[in-house]
Amino acid sequence: MSAIKVMIVDDSAVVRQVLSAALDEDHAIEVIGAAVDPVFALEKMKVRWPDVIVLDVEMPRMDGITFLRKIMAERPTPVVICSTLTEQGSETALQALAAGAVTVVAKPRMGLRQFLLDSSDDLVTAVKAAARANVRRLAVAPVITPPPRLTADAMLPAGGAMALTTEMVVAIGTSTGGTQALEAILRALPRLCPGIVVVQHMPEKFTGAFAQRLDSLCEVSVREARHGDRVMPGRVLIAPGGKHMLLKRSGAQYMVDVVDGPPVSRHRPSVDVLFRSAARFAGKNAVGIIMTGMGDDGARGLKEMHDAGAWTLAQDEASCVVYGMPKEAVKMGGVDRVLPLRDIPGAILGRGSRRA
Repeated sequence: MSAIKVMIVDDSAVVRQVLSAALDEDHAIEVIGAAVDPVFALEKMKVRWPDVIVLDVEMPRMDGITFLRKIMAERPTPVVICSTLTEQGSETALQALAAGAVTVVAKPRMGLRQFLLDSSDDLVTAVKAAARANVRRLAVAPVITPPPRLTADAMLPAGGAMALTTEMVVAIGTSTGGTQALEAILRALPRLCPGIVVVQHMPEKFTGAFAQRLDSLCEVSVREARHGDRVMPGRVLIAPGGKHMLLKRSGAQYMVDVVDGPPVSRHRPSVDVLFRSAARFAGKNAVGIIMTGMGDDGARGLKEMHDAGAWTLAQDEASCVVYGMPKEAVKMGGVDRVLPLRDIPGAILGRGSRRA
């Protein structure tokens, strides 16, 4: 298998140097060039087109979003956004995701070199995932040695479901390609819909801006979850980056716990953690939905929801950017129905109108 050809576009010489060195250490990746801005990058890409572009968003002469839109219109290519860990930077990165970027790797303004060195595994994983992504569905190399895998046991022991209530709750888990998929689903929902809790794999500080953007586009209320928030009809709670979110119940009311904890299935927030808590505290009153994403986070948790009597759905391969998480969930036998993305909002509304 030929190496993944990567072009790095960033106006920081330090970023270009560190990213090039980190990626070149993996034999499955070849950095074919680095450019200070998109204008220089386009000249280099005329000679040799990359499989993946690692792109900053704030650059001279042409900003990253303009460049991204140009690439996606003329020759769709997987793009990994490498953006600063600031509110302003996260909002810009989210615009890039909406324009067709596959995923985001965060970088701070201070301590940049050490941060990028410490996060090199995340970058390599993101590039490999982007290389397999079907970017046309946005408008898929040997893997690195993984860190130790923890299961949802690290956050919540397995156990039986609580007694039923009359209120439905929808739990959604997604990763690569999920920002666009979630937008498509939530924009299609009316204000009167079941309460929804979401884990989208995304860096810290990006989830708040992501929730704000969705809130401005949707009839439903969307916000980054805070510890103790109520889950109620017409409200969507998105797990904060860097924290786990668990569904809990007090009497007939659902709420969320937002807590620290180790990465589970290599992620924090983890879909497995959310789904296990939904199996425990909602049982047959829950709908579990696993969507586009790399890896298998959420597959075991969805099986637990299924076994607890929840109705479980998986996004189909044809509409996924990366058919990883849904595929693993289907293989584990935890999926009741496989649906294209366009049919998921109707399924949510149809099930949400039912009462146990």
